[in-house]
Amino acid sequence: MRKHFTAASAILALFLVACGSSSSGASNPNASCVNASAPHHAYVVVEHKSGTTVQKCVGFTGDTIGGQALMDQSGIKFQTQTYSFGKAACAIDNEPSSFTQCLPQNAPYWSLFIEDKGAWTTAQTGYDAVTLKDKDALGWRYVEASDQNPSPPPLAHEA
Repeated sequence: MRKHFTAASAILALFLVACGSSSSGASNPNASCVNASAPHHAYVVVEHKSGTTVQKCVGFTGDTIGGQALMDQSGIKFQTQTYSFGKAACAIDNEPSSFTQCLPQNAPYWSLFIEDKGAWTTAQTGYDAVTLKDKDALGWRYVEASDQNPSPPPLAHEA
C-alpha cells in the first residue's frame, strides 16, 4: 500500500470512472441532478489530471446519504478495490484508461476529499464509509504519486 495511506493525512486514492459530460467547471449541477425534486442534494466532484472537472448531483429524502449510495446513484462509472481503510478508486471517468493494478507504486492515483459546509477535508476512510448531509460532496482528484499533499477539486456548486 502506498505511503499516502499510512501517512497522518491518510490521503486516500479512491475510485470513480465518471460518465457524463465533462466541463472546465461545475456550473449547473442540478440540471442533471438524479432525483432533483428530493428535499436534499449531495454532489460528486471529479477533477481529472488534465484539470477537467465533472460534477454530479443526487437528490435524497433521508437526513443523510452514504458515500456508496451517492456514487452508485450518481451515474458515474467507477472501478474499485477494497483495502483495510475501505474502498479505493482504481479508475474514474476512464482515467486511467486501463490498469492492471489498483494503486500501483509510483503512479497517479485518485485522492478523496469530503466537502462539508463549503470546505474540503482529506478523507480518512474509503468513500464507502462516508456519510453525507444536504449540500455535502465527495471530491476526487487524480494526482501524481509524488504529490504528498494534493489540493482538493473545485467546490461543488448548487444550481
